[in-house]
Amino acid sequence: MYDQQTATIPTHQALARGLHHHGIDTMFGLMGDANLFLADYFARECGGRFVPAAHEGSAVLMALAYAHVTARPGIATVTHGPALTNCMTALTEGVRGKLPLVLLAGDTPAINPRHLQGIDQRAVVAATGAGFEQLRAPETAARDLARAIWRARVEKRPVVLNMPADFMWAEAEYVPHKLDVFETRSFVPEGDALDQAIGMIASARRPVILAGGGAVDARAQILRLAERLQAPVATTLRAKGLFRGHPYDLDIFGTLSTPAAYDVIAKADCIVAFGAGLHDFTTDRGKLMAAKRLVQIDTDASAMGRSVHPHAALVADAGLTADNFVHWLNEAEIAPSGFTPELDPDRLRQHVPGRRSKSRVSYVEALEKLEAALPQDRILVTDGGRFMTEVWCRIGVRDPQSFVVTAHFGSIGLGLPEAIGAGIAAPDRPVVLFSGDGGFMMGGLGEFNTAVRLKQDLVVILCNDAAYGAEHIQFLDRQMDPSMTEFDWPCFAEVARSLGGKGILVTDDAGLDAALHAIATRDGPLLIELRLDPNDVPRMRI
Repeated sequence: MYDQQTATIPTHQALARGLHHHGIDTMFGLMGDANLFLADYFARECGGRFVPAAHEGSAVLMALAYAHVTARPGIATVTHGPALTNCMTALTEGVRGKLPLVLLAGDTPAINPRHLQGIDQRAVVAATGAGFEQLRAPETAARDLARAIWRARVEKRPVVLNMPADFMWAEAEYVPHKLDVFETRSFVPEGDALDQAIGMIASARRPVILAGGGAVDARAQILRLAERLQAPVATTLRAKGLFRGHPYDLDIFGTLSTPAAYDVIAKADCIVAFGAGLHDFTTDRGKLMAAKRLVQIDTDASAMGRSVHPHAALVADAGLTADNFVHWLNEAEIAPSGFTPELDPDRLRQHVPGRRSKSRVSYVEALEKLEAALPQDRILVTDGGRFMTEVWCRIGVRDPQSFVVTAHFGSIGLGLPEAIGAGIAAPDRPVVLFSGDGGFMMGGLGEFNTAVRLKQDLVVILCNDAAYGAEHIQFLDRQMDPSMTEFDWPCFAEVARSLGGKGILVTDDAGLDAALHAIATRDGPLLIELRLDPNDVPRMRI
């Protein structure tokens, strides 16, 4: 490993050293003309780990999951032109998911404006909503990298550092540079809005507390408030698992709620929402907010009133505000609401049993058995598709960082790359991915072998209804022939074996029992293919 802090070195070495200076030890990517020497130097001379993907978009997705699980910026690198355009869906997913990532993207040489792979890369990045930083000169490489990392952290989104290929071997003096993020928790609010919020909470007889992705660091404080109020707690999808183990945990709030939890929420007279976006699926298109007071607390002022209008809005830290509410409730000697003593904890998280399939595997029954058989310390990743909402409801996680959702942009085919990234982030924990057949064909085939090469502890549950399920339903709803949505795929279990992993085909109860045994005895990437009837898979609960 290099031992000099300052030296005259090529730009690719300056960038690699800059990553090392920021404490970054893992980079995902696919090498090309403009980034191959950067990746090589990072791995060979800086002691870093370069994780090669089979597709450029996959590298970004791996880094996004790494950022989610570790709560640190993910780092990826690709070359120019089509390599960057291949990343557009992944970058948009990261923007919508508010995940910090730096993509070190090569650009064609400035001296050759007619380069075959030339494109306006700034415009490409702008279309995704990601940030853009230009590597200005070899002399500024360390500073430009530091600013890109800083922006990714404070803006909570991907930032692309655009690196002209003709800079990579240009030499300049390297001086380590780092922009430290100044972070302070928001002040506790004061004034009329706070008084109104406390008044609404104090007078509520059936309060419910909702926590979203912006409140995952405030579990203890929010639960103190819930117990003081005798209020049940619930989360948005992004914060799934935050209140796991609490007797009055309603789990997911909204269209994904159990019937009993939905009934509790519907009867509530006050919702206290911490760090929750309150989009249509959370509020059931506004139905769950009707005829009740809404107190919204969020550090992001732009989140206020974005979908439903709060009666009191506090731009403030979730934990500090929860503690402040408890303080003033105690000062005023407000009695608890008495709401939770009315509730039956055993019913709150009971979902409707699934119907028995007449021809193939019963999907919901399989999920219930998998919930018990899958390793309890798992990281759960879900690809997009009709199958996903039942997984969200019926497969648990121990905390929000153990739950990786790839549905922020509504795409399919993103799951397996993110599962690989999650496995790199937490190598001592198993990763479980639920994917559909269409999503696996789109984004899983090329990367399953990557998981094999990396010897990951990965279990893929492939929900194969041999159709694009969401579209299949639309044809049926209009009494039309759905055959255009149906596909005669290869046997995915055999494909998994051909790619170096293990594969088990499940077509009946005996096959499911064999699959559950294989989970317990796995020694590498395992794919379990559930053959489902497209007419028996439940509809998405959104």
